Amino acid sequence: MESPFKAEILKGKVGLITGGRSGIGFEISTQFGKHGASVAIMGRRKQVLQAAVSALQSLGIHAVGFEGDVRKQEDAKRVIEPTFKHFGQIDILVNAAAGNFLVNAEDLSPNGFRTVMDIDSVGTFTMCHEALGYLRKGGHGRISTSGGPILNISATLHYTASWYQIHVSAAKAAIDSITRSLALEWGTDYNILVNGMAPGPIADTPGLSKLAPDEIKIQAREQLPSFHIGDKWDIAMAAVYLVSDAGKYVNGTTLVVDGGNWLYRPCRLP
Repeated sequence: MESPFKAEILKGKVGLITGGRSGIGFEISTQFGKHGASVAIMGRRKQVLQAAVSALQSLGIHAVGFEGDVRKQEDAKRVIEPTFKHFGQIDILVNAAAGNFLVNAEDLSPNGFRTVMDIDSVGTFTMCHEALGYLRKGGHGRISTSGGPILNISATLHYTASWYQIHVSAAKAAIDSITRSLALEWGTDYNILVNGMAPGPIADTPGLSKLAPDEIKIQAREQLPSFHIGDKWDIAMAAVYLVSDAGKYVNGTTLVVDGGNWLYRPCRLP
């Protein structure tokens, strides 16, 4: 699909995307690159990371990849610092790394709950915390009058309640809270815009393939308000909007991009 944005809307920008090696994160990385940005992607698996970087480079995108676990502060530093050294600047941070699996609350161990909380919410805060010094500075270490935007990927699970997703719902609720708090503090102190985005069910993503059996996907297409499952492109276009000058007066909000699907909840999943 053709982008509604100018091809160079992100020209000269450098974006760091966690979870950028697959799914929604990879599509965001791709569209940032197609709109003029250079991108660094962070992931835990070296082979998958290298394949993603090669795919981006094949599109003419200036891309690099760095191994790291968002749960570890030392890894966050180890990715952010070489990203800055490689490009000379970091202008955009996207936190798209996430963990998920289906489980009854009674069968979910505290360790399983903690793991998802650590990846999603603690990881989001850790990356924001370590990137702050770079996002609030220009390429030569000067304090900028306009800091780089932060985009945190959330979900709609916790807006009502979702079957077998108590751990993920808690983690995404925490991300939304982190987004609002940082928008208030860093928007005031450094003019850094901090926003979130809550995708709905998105086709051809690891999340949908793991969490939604085929019969649920068919049911969704028949019963959800938008009558279809979204595409990764839909999420990436919303991301381009939020981190570009088009979204320069949006701060502290979580944009729902799901066609209104969060308004519907089946009474029970098999």
